Amino acid sequence: MVDCSDDELLALDVCRTYDPDLRSGLLPTRNRVCPMSDLNPAQAIFVAAILLYTFVAAFSDLRSRRIPNLLTVPMCLAGFGWQIGFHGWGGFWAGLAGFAAGFGILFVLWMIGSAGGGDLKLMGGLSVWLGASLTLKVLFVSLVFVAVGTFVLLLASLLSRGWQRTRQRYADRAAVKEAVRQNGDARSRRRVMAFAVPVALATWCVLAVFRNQW
Repeated sequence: MVDCSDDELLALDVCRTYDPDLRSGLLPTRNRVCPMSDLNPAQAIFVAAILLYTFVAAFSDLRSRRIPNLLTVPMCLAGFGWQIGFHGWGGFWAGLAGFAAGFGILFVLWMIGSAGGGDLKLMGGLSVWLGASLTLKVLFVSLVFVAVGTFVLLLASLLSRGWQRTRQRYADRAAVKEAVRQNGDARSRRRVMAFAVPVALATWCVLAVFRNQW
């Protein structure tokens, strides 16, 4: 522990908010990523639920290009329960705003054929926990990861399969039009990469960077 004099800190509780390992000066630990032991019960449940949900969803999407309702619907309902249980009715409205942002944006993309049904359900379950602000951040970072990942996968396909087979697989106009007429799950299977993977990575990054918002 740092020896906190009466001149430096007004109370022992204030002293505990400072890093005991820094000798050059007192810096708030909130500027650094806090370990799980520093989280309150609401935050611990929040982190555990989201990490487990995004990991399982990414694994399922990679393996079968499907995200089951048995995963997304309970997550959505649990999110509202968590919001109300720890934050009251204000939390309910925050969760509803997050759902409107995440589910609403993906619903529009699904309607025009740019997203799969699994993507829609994935964000529906996640956005209730995150609220509107974090949900929008996750969507933006996800799009960045999707762009980078798609470029890498297409480049790898070009090098290994050649131009014709890659074009036939991903860019053939007839195939694309047919995919738009198919259901959401079929569209997801034709996509270059599983959407749940960049969503999971984006969620972890956003929670780490914007620690003070949850």
